[in-house]
Amino acid sequence: MKWAKVSGILLFSSSLLFGCSQSEQTASKAEKKETSQTATDSLKGVTDQYREYAIGEMEEFVKKTEAFTNAVKNGNIEQAKALYAPARMHYERAEPIAEVFGELDPKIDARDGDVPEAEWGGYHRIEKGLWEENTTKGYESYAEQLMKDVNLLRAKVETVEVTPDLLITGAVDLLNEVSTSKVTGEEDRYSHTDLYDFAANVEGAEKIFQLLKPELKKKDQELSKEIQSRFDEVYRLLDSHKQGEGYKLYTDLSQEEVKALSQAIDALAEPLSQLGKVTEAE
Repeated sequence: MKWAKVSGILLFSSSLLFGCSQSEQTASKAEKKETSQTATDSLKGVTDQYREYAIGEMEEFVKKTEAFTNAVKNGNIEQAKALYAPARMHYERAEPIAEVFGELDPKIDARDGDVPEAEWGGYHRIEKGLWEENTTKGYESYAEQLMKDVNLLRAKVETVEVTPDLLITGAVDLLNEVSTSKVTGEEDRYSHTDLYDFAANVEGAEKIFQLLKPELKKKDQELSKEIQSRFDEVYRLLDSHKQGEGYKLYTDLSQEEVKALSQAIDALAEPLSQLGKVTEAE
């Protein structure tokens, strides 16, 4: 009988402990969810501003793409070449939004080898015709399809839900894209206008940083200062390669200059990857 009583007491105590543990876990989850929601709410103005910025870039992308594709269809090769890189900068700045639509990004921005040959179109397909084949003939249909895809992208951008996580991930991804693939010169392998893409990706990442900067300064002022100084260094290097209103051909850079750019991008990406602090609880 005593053992039964002791067992009963132990079982009752265990139940109480288990119940308390479960209650604590539930409370902790609720607390975390509430903290996350509070962080999201406090950044609502930031996400709205970025949405406005991205839509503005897409509007310009539509206009510049229309001018570019018209030049291709009209056989004006020099005009098409001149419009190619500046038009793409609008896409590169807003890539975190553009890439949400996985089916359109490759249609607009795929490079040779990214997709099956029969499916390859978009900017880089036309780039090959303009620079490697020095012609617009045979590329009119690609220009037509590109314009349709860009218009569809513009329409779909309206439906994107911009979240703090999308911004934070997007800023880092923009720089990672530069340091892992674009630094090799494979992005614009025919026109060698890679520096335009570099600059646009950096500008897109900086826009996100500037929007999040007030919140970041509250959490970590030193980190905010470091990120800004790293951006300043990247811009200093990019500015040294400017030519008029544009940039030098990527192939005109020395190995040392390419290495300096790559190292500066990497040095920026590391502290920028800590932007997630803006969503952490105080």
